[in-house]
Amino acid sequence: MKVQGWMFILVGVFFAAVDVVYWYWSKEPVGTTAMAISVGFALMIGYYLLYTARRIGNQPEDNKEGEISDGAGELGFFSPHSWWPLFLCLAIALTAAGFAIGWWLFLIGVFATIMATIGFVFEYYRGNFSH
Repeated sequence: MKVQGWMFILVGVFFAAVDVVYWYWSKEPVGTTAMAISVGFALMIGYYLLYTARRIGNQPEDNKEGEISDGAGELGFFSPHSWWPLFLCLAIALTAAGFAIGWWLFLIGVFATIMATIGFVFEYYRGNFSH
């Protein structure tokens, strides 16, 4: 995880250098702002990965002499048949369209996003698939 963190930090530094050059040559505020946001996102992800790597210790991918089989095993539970991601994406799309069309549609989209998020999070706490 340390390698990924440092890669994002280096990408953020690269974006910062490109942002300065872009701003100097173009004097265009929209592209400069978009690049500055990219710098922030890359540094934020890099910091999170480095912070998490420090808390959980070395992972198999941090070992320079590690084998692929060192990372074998259970990675977690992933729902094989969930429809909630589709509903959540549709609700977020409705919210984005509502932001462009009108506040009434935006509020409906926010309500739908909240309901879809609740359904997605609590999918395995009720019904046939409850634990």
